[in-house]
Amino acid sequence: MGQAIAELLPEFGHEIHSTYSQKNLLTREKLAGADIAIEFSLPNLCVEHINICFEANIPVIVGTTGWYEQYPKVISNMNSNHALLCATNFSIGVQALFHINRELARILNKFGGYEVSIEEIHHTAKLDKPSGTAITLAEGVIHEMPQYASWKLHPRSEQSNDLMIQALREPEVPGTHEVSFKSAIDTLKILHVAHSRKGFATGAIRAAEFLYNKKGVFTMSDVLNS
Repeated sequence: MGQAIAELLPEFGHEIHSTYSQKNLLTREKLAGADIAIEFSLPNLCVEHINICFEANIPVIVGTTGWYEQYPKVISNMNSNHALLCATNFSIGVQALFHINRELARILNKFGGYEVSIEEIHHTAKLDKPSGTAITLAEGVIHEMPQYASWKLHPRSEQSNDLMIQALREPEVPGTHEVSFKSAIDTLKILHVAHSRKGFATGAIRAAEFLYNKKGVFTMSDVLNS
């Protein structure tokens, strides 16, 4: 993702201040002169990077997933000079998928009889399983369909009120997500297939443009509605 964003930045009229990795660690001092940070790293590094950006008063866009259990603590560390925008997926198409998924769950819940399952496929280098996008889709269904108390990774647990997520890892797959609503009468499916990382990178850059000169906590919904 970092490479994809770096390749696209000039098209949007922006330039890279600096890049960081496990071989070139991020520090507060190295951020001097930067306007905004875009964080796509590893779950075990993400929170540290966010806190360093907070120390430097640099707005930060976060696309890393697998760390969200620490999200409440990160928010509690913020002050009035900080700005944060996190998303499990920056693709505009996926953001539309989130909306459609939740609306479909709301409508079908009125009539009952539908069982929901989610399948996601990603490249073999992706560490978190299931993906943050699949979790967001599951949470959207759970919010609208009280029959589900939580989600579980395949295979299904003994709890019948768990929404099943199947996570597959295959070579060279940027990201595929499918939600199935199945009843005795019919099956409805919604599907998003990413053809490359360009859609994710474009959304992250748009989010960075939105967050520039702002303070507070934001989501991709704020970007889309701006």
